[in-house]
Amino acid sequence: MTDSPEFQSVVELRRYTLHPGRRDELIELFEREFVETQEACGMRLFGLFREPAEPDKFVWLRGFRDMESRRAALESFYYGPVWRAHGPAANETMIDASDVLLLRPSGPGFPAPGDAGDSRVLVTVCHPIGPVKEFSEHFAENVAPALRESGVETFGHFETEPAENTFPRLPVREGETVFVWFAKVADEHRELLARTGSELASRLELPWEQRELTPTARSALR
Repeated sequence: MTDSPEFQSVVELRRYTLHPGRRDELIELFEREFVETQEACGMRLFGLFREPAEPDKFVWLRGFRDMESRRAALESFYYGPVWRAHGPAANETMIDASDVLLLRPSGPGFPAPGDAGDSRVLVTVCHPIGPVKEFSEHFAENVAPALRESGVETFGHFETEPAENTFPRLPVREGETVFVWFAKVADEHRELLARTGSELASRLELPWEQRELTPTARSALR
């Protein structure tokens, strides 16, 4: 279940760059072969997404109970028979699979399936100037309530998991600290979200990374 808190202790936000025109090929393979088989190894898949503005990007989320169970689950899957059989075909669609953020909870987690609505999902990655805890508190106390009053409900608040990557076969982005949040997005919210970014700018080391995502057929998070 998407709202299982024990599988949100460690979350990977994964964004792949694919060879032109091969995204649907990967999604079809992924949804057929890699959903139940990964979860059987001890992880949860929260979301699978297309990125409409980037036709060669595929974004997905998976979670683990902790860093040690992450290592065990990834070893079980990537050294197992399903990846041996279908991994080469998946890899052939990819140019780069290293744009990965390793995260831990910093506020509300992901909702139960369906609670976020069947709509586009906005993911925002912020690079705070100061301690991420202070930024997270400011967001929870000031930004999220203001967005909620304007009709934008945020969910899935996360920050960088600083622990060493215990499965180096799959690289993650290192040397940076981020705060990540998710929200539903509708056309009438675009101006508000842009203004929110401007208001947060003084607290950010870099411009935020904001992407609209559309769930695939088997994405639990919608």
